[in-house]
Amino acid sequence: MSVVTPGEPAVLDVPARRSFLGRIAGMQSVWILGVLLVIVAAFSAAAGTKFLSTSNFSLISQNIAVWAVLGVGMTFVIITAGIDLSIGSVLVFSSVVAAKIMEAAGGDGWSTAAIGIAGALISGIAWGTLNGFLIAKAKIPPLIVTLGALSVALGLAQVITGGIDIRSVPEALTDFNTYIKILGIPALPFVALVALVAGGIVLHKTRFGRYTYAIGSNELAARRVGIDVDRHLILVYALSGACAGLGAVLALAQFGTTTIAGQSLTNLNVIAAVVIGGTSIFGGEGSIFGTVIGLFIPAVLQAGFVIIGVEAFWQGVAVGSVLVAAVYVDQSRRAAAQRGGSRRALLSLFTAKK
Repeated sequence: MSVVTPGEPAVLDVPARRSFLGRIAGMQSVWILGVLLVIVAAFSAAAGTKFLSTSNFSLISQNIAVWAVLGVGMTFVIITAGIDLSIGSVLVFSSVVAAKIMEAAGGDGWSTAAIGIAGALISGIAWGTLNGFLIAKAKIPPLIVTLGALSVALGLAQVITGGIDIRSVPEALTDFNTYIKILGIPALPFVALVALVAGGIVLHKTRFGRYTYAIGSNELAARRVGIDVDRHLILVYALSGACAGLGAVLALAQFGTTTIAGQSLTNLNVIAAVVIGGTSIFGGEGSIFGTVIGLFIPAVLQAGFVIIGVEAFWQGVAVGSVLVAAVYVDQSRRAAAQRGGSRRALLSLFTAKK
C-alpha cells in the first residue's frame, strides 16, 4: 500500500513498483525488442562496420517501408481477431490499376502520378471494403474471405496485364524515392514512418482504436454496449485495403514497375511481423510499436546474412522460429492470466461464504 504524507507527493511502495516492472517485462514487444538488439549485436560483432554502416541501415529501412505500411492495417485487423491473407495480392492489383491508369494518361509529371496514386488507393479501399462486408454482413470467416480475395485479386491482375509487368511508371514517382533523401536515407521510409505514426495515434488515442480493441477482446460484449461491430469491421478491413493501396504506390516508386510475381510471400511476412511484435492472434491486444519491432527482425536478419555470407534461406528458418516462439509466449501468458483469474474468483467465493 502507498503511504502519503500531507504536503508530499505520493510514492509507490516496492510491491507496486514490482507490479509495474512486471507488466513492462511481460509485454511481448519488449522482449522481442531484446531479441532484435541481440541479433544486431551478433551481426555487429561478426561484420563490424559493414553491418553498422549508414548504407546498410538505409537498405534495411527501404526493405521494410512497404511492409511497414501494410503492417499498420494488418495490426488493426488482427487485433479484431481477424486475418487478411489478401493484402499482398491487393497490393499487386492496386499497382496494376495505378500503372494502367498512368500509362493511359501519359506523361512523367506529378499530375499523371497523382491520378495513379488515387487509382491505387481507391482499388485497395474497394477490395478491403468488399472483404469487410463479406466478413461482417455475410458472416463468412475472415480466413476464407481473404484467402479467396488473395486468389481473385492476383488472378485479375494477371488477366489485366497478361502476366507481364508494366514498366511505364512516371519519372516523378520514381525520382521521389531516388533523389529525395533525408539524412542519406531515401524518402520512402519516411512516408512509411508517417503512416506508422498516424496508425499509432488512431489505434491508441481515438475511439476507433478503443472499439478495435473492444471487438477483439469480446465481440458479444462490444455489441451489448452499443458498438456497431459490423460497421467497424468493414472500416477496419477498408483500412487494411487502403494500406495495401498505399503500399502499391511505394512499391511502384521503389521498383519503377509492377511486381506481379514478387509479392507471393508479402502477406505471410507482414502477418509474421505483426504477430512477432506482440499482436495476439486471439485478438484484443497489440500495438504499432510492436509491429515496427517485428518488421525489423526479418529485415535485419536478411541484411546480416548477406553481409556475413550466410545463405539467405536461413532467414526463413530464423523468422519462422521466432514466430512460433512468439505465439507460444502469447498462449502461455493468456493461460497464466486465465489461471490467475480462476484462482481469484475461487478465493473471493470462498471468502464470501465465510
